[in-house]
Amino acid sequence: MEGQPKHYCGLFGIYGHPNAAELTYFGLYALQHRGQESAGIVVSDGEQFHYHKGMGLVPQVFRGQILQELKGHIAVGHTRYSTTGSSKLTNAQPLIVDCARGQIAIAHNGNLTNAAKLREELEANGSIFQTTVDSEIILHLMAQPSFGTVQNNLIRSIHKIDGAYSLIIMTARELIGIRDPFGFRPLSIAKLNDAWVLASETCAFDLIHAEFFRDVEPGEIVIIDNHGLKSYKAFPEHKKRAFCVFEFVYFARPDSLLNGKSVYQARVQMGKQLAIESPVDADIVVPVPDSGNCAALGFSQQSGIPYEMAFVRNHYVGRSFLQPSQLIRDFNVRVKLNLIKDLVKNKRVVIVDDSIVRGTTFKARVNNLKEAGAKEVHVRVSCPPHKFPCFYGIDFPERSKLMAANYEIQEIQKYLNADSLAYLSKEGMIKAIGLPMDDFCLACYTGKYPVEFDPMSDKLIIERRRGRIVSLGDSIASEDLQIRLL
Repeated sequence: MEGQPKHYCGLFGIYGHPNAAELTYFGLYALQHRGQESAGIVVSDGEQFHYHKGMGLVPQVFRGQILQELKGHIAVGHTRYSTTGSSKLTNAQPLIVDCARGQIAIAHNGNLTNAAKLREELEANGSIFQTTVDSEIILHLMAQPSFGTVQNNLIRSIHKIDGAYSLIIMTARELIGIRDPFGFRPLSIAKLNDAWVLASETCAFDLIHAEFFRDVEPGEIVIIDNHGLKSYKAFPEHKKRAFCVFEFVYFARPDSLLNGKSVYQARVQMGKQLAIESPVDADIVVPVPDSGNCAALGFSQQSGIPYEMAFVRNHYVGRSFLQPSQLIRDFNVRVKLNLIKDLVKNKRVVIVDDSIVRGTTFKARVNNLKEAGAKEVHVRVSCPPHKFPCFYGIDFPERSKLMAANYEIQEIQKYLNADSLAYLSKEGMIKAIGLPMDDFCLACYTGKYPVEFDPMSDKLIIERRRGRIVSLGDSIASEDLQIRLL
């Protein structure tokens, strides 16, 4: 949906199935919500790689006989939305390299926070980069000469990188899954008869009838080959966890399990908790589809206010190259959601969504309701206000573009033209999920970043003591930086 934050990527891999490419295609189809810019599949027949990548959605990239030409029993696939690196075919993943170790393919979900420093060091030692994505750094680290075992080489490589990363790596004869020691991004394991499957979300397993086995643990490396699955702890002393809470709030599909918890149930509970914390007298509860559906249902169940799907989503909207601003007012907003006016006329409406980032799209929703005759419009948001950018794989913008970072609640309410506005508390959100608060990264709400980030990173936005947002182009003295770290 326009105005919603985007995620970095979706990952899928399979080992030991004769139809590896076809199953990867279906797995990526289930993970399409995690990235819509490009898609790719690399397959190994045990000796060499076969691959296809393209710009667009999964069914657009893999048309005709393409899948039949991807022969092999091991595969890794990727859907991408760019948070680092531009949107172009050379940056589409999985990335592939030929080196002394043979061919290696990698699919990455997340952002490296020391990418600029590592890239500079690698280039100084003769590495030549073909893309602008930080994922290629990991390939170059793995490709460096080493006389140790595969697992020791992997451990050596990932000990050099910082930030958020869930990885699926493929060699000619192995499939490898890795999560960073904080566990920012999800990665799960399943079984399909004798085959092993890795995916960003469990909803991908359901589509191919694979049985969920377990999550890849934070800091764990799993290596799958013809001897089965082997596990290695790359960071045995690391205890701190920082799973991205926004996976529960918005990114993951509601039919997925994260850390053993149902995403659907967590979002319904968020809506219930929101109704407890911020009740309102109203006639109907209306979700912003599809992101607010579960929370609105919970709000309705807790409050006893009837639930109505007053907004109807057009699921077939792509990019519009025609911008009829004079012909159809608010075209970009109205083309995605249309309002059933009779449901809201002369009603006091509670409109529920999972987040407000910039606020422009939500303002149009409120105005739609009032133009249709709603007597009152009360806005309820099923997470806390977003006040800080993300450096770990979500495109929350710099603070100057985050509404809650620059305005008080009353000012946001006035801007939205709402009769009231309330957000779910941080404590209420965590209570709804049902896991300890210390398990999560809450940096986009609190400004407390679990992993220090490199001030020279390309996308880094730094908050100075004076409250001004500066980018890499500014001259920054070290004493001017104010970076909040746990």
